[in-house]
Amino acid sequence: MIRKLLVANRGEIARRVFATCRALGVATVAVHSDADAGAPYVAEADEAVRLPGNTPVETYLRIELILDAARRSGADAVHPGYGFLAEDAGFAAAVTDAGLTWVGPSAKAIAAMGDKVAAKALLAEAGVPMLPTWTDGDAITDFPVLVKASAGGGGRGMRVVRDPADLPAAVASARREAAAAFGDGTVFVERYVEHGRHVEVQIFGDTTGAVLALGERDCSIQRRHQKIVEEAPAVLPDGVRERLHAAAVAAGRAVDYVGAGTVEFLLAPTGEFFFLEMNTRLQVEHPVTEAVTGLDLVRLQLLVAEGGPLPLAATPPADGHAIEVRLCAEDPAQGFRPATGTLHRFALPGVVGEFAPTRGLRLDSGVVTGSTVGVHYDSMLAKLVAWAPTRAEAARLLAGALARAELHGVATNRDLLVRVLRSPEFGAVEVDTGFLDRHPEVFAPLLPADQVPLAALAAALAGAAERRAYAPVLAGLPSGWRNVPTFPQVVRYTAASGDEIEVRYRLDRAGRLADWSTDPPALPVGPPDPTAAAPTTARTNAPGTTPAAGTTAAAGTTPAAGTATAEPGPAVTLVTAGPDRVLLEVAGVRRVFRVHRAGSVVFVDGPDGAAELTELPRFPLPTVALAAGSLLAPLPGTVTRVHVGVGQRVAAGDLLLTLEAMKLEHPVLAPTDGVVADLPVPVGGQVETGVVLAVVNPEEAPR
Repeated sequence: MIRKLLVANRGEIARRVFATCRALGVATVAVHSDADAGAPYVAEADEAVRLPGNTPVETYLRIELILDAARRSGADAVHPGYGFLAEDAGFAAAVTDAGLTWVGPSAKAIAAMGDKVAAKALLAEAGVPMLPTWTDGDAITDFPVLVKASAGGGGRGMRVVRDPADLPAAVASARREAAAAFGDGTVFVERYVEHGRHVEVQIFGDTTGAVLALGERDCSIQRRHQKIVEEAPAVLPDGVRERLHAAAVAAGRAVDYVGAGTVEFLLAPTGEFFFLEMNTRLQVEHPVTEAVTGLDLVRLQLLVAEGGPLPLAATPPADGHAIEVRLCAEDPAQGFRPATGTLHRFALPGVVGEFAPTRGLRLDSGVVTGSTVGVHYDSMLAKLVAWAPTRAEAARLLAGALARAELHGVATNRDLLVRVLRSPEFGAVEVDTGFLDRHPEVFAPLLPADQVPLAALAAALAGAAERRAYAPVLAGLPSGWRNVPTFPQVVRYTAASGDEIEVRYRLDRAGRLADWSTDPPALPVGPPDPTAAAPTTARTNAPGTTPAAGTTAAAGTTPAAGTATAEPGPAVTLVTAGPDRVLLEVAGVRRVFRVHRAGSVVFVDGPDGAAELTELPRFPLPTVALAAGSLLAPLPGTVTRVHVGVGQRVAAGDLLLTLEAMKLEHPVLAPTDGVVADLPVPVGGQVETGVVLAVVNPEEAPR
């Protein structure tokens, strides 16, 4: 039996495996890069071994370092997790050659499925339906097509090509990305099916030759070919489920499969389905299968690796419905580029379990409050899973928990996930891999831009309350007290969008909100409240103005000559204000705003959504002016290629250089026609956000 298990991975999958090991009494060993030394999974392991360096190539992809860590720690088994070396046949063989137990399929099965071109030929002979596939670009006559990495998965190295002229560049880019992610730049091309659904089957095999299907998952909601929403069971036409399961089991038997694996299919609108690939590992989305079957798939992996038979003889029926979302560090304001930073708060309400089959809300997270999110690894922070008796209830539970989550310090895709889960089309199961392309409305932030000023008011009131809490000598005076009572308090913020917001407010001698205004103004939150009392109610006034002392411009009235004209806006009454909680009555409805400050950044979570605001200094210091035409790094990363030279003329949209971060390529394009004046960062140079990558001097078009 396995006594001590080393997990050759990081983040949430390492924590997931460790959780089952603790339940079974198996000791655990973590390996970590220098960047991961303080990560939660390292702290949770019984022992940990350092892998010097930071990038995957330096650390988690070094077979000799992993085996040395196992030897030094006395581990007798290795679990690969997913990603990195999980589908490397050479690694599996090296582990078994070292006399260790490999928790996964045989090296032979991994090799057979790892070469996706050969795998297609092998499984076609077993009767598994296939799409047309090419390895020679000149032989392709049917577009659109999909360029795919032969090794690995997770959307790395995938490119949709609709124009034959774009194929060479897409293949070259896919090769580079696949090589960086998996150490293998081999790619192939297959026909792209419009409006197809990504449906996969969880299979499990043991050493007795048994192969079972443990249900299927729908993973059709994808962005950049990466799954972001997964669910089980899939909602399928009559008869399709049985045929999918049979094809998946046939694929497993064709390679004498042992352990956990996933057979992925593309389901066409006609009901036909085609083999995509077989992942010879545990999948990121395995928790939804665990939720509806009650099985611990990691426990089954360990039992099978020890030579035991599967403890079940047939496909278990699905109980209820489970939906998982991948919460990723991505900045919506920057086109969902990977985001970095420190998580000042990471709190998701209503979670009843972690890293194990759970009814209700389950959280599998690689981070906690205080974690640093860097540039070296995948952007996924956590997976949140909801189980409920029905699909609609699971979607509602999951969307509500996400909307109320406090995610402070690193931009995420939370708002996108909530809008997808709440969309009528998702509720009606009108989903396929092109869902996000057809529904741009789901990319809108939960908090409308015209409601950010109200969040800024809450931030300003909480800031005043915090300052007073640390200065008790002021307790006897009204907040913001002035000898000239008409002069307001003024606080300026920068929103995450880059827009500046100025908040002006004044409290009366009883501490009530006498008036307030913002620039830009806030807009009404809901229908006006005709019963609102004028003396204790404040309204949004024209930017930079306040009403006369002791007065408030009421809705529908005309102010006297010389007084400010009220902008259309919500009537607001201050109920209570503390350093971390502000209660406002807005248009007759009480609304709670949770406020959290980290340095100069204020995070406000309200009933409509969240806002991140950076408080600006009252007396800002001078800053260094950038050269006109400067292009700044949108995120930390490494310059992998420079495509132009200084003095070269470029057109708007031309590729200047390529920045690599979180295993993805990010092109830097010329914003306008002009001449390249400077390229200060060489190939291989590492940059932080905001560093100048290139300077393009605009040039008038020749006449």
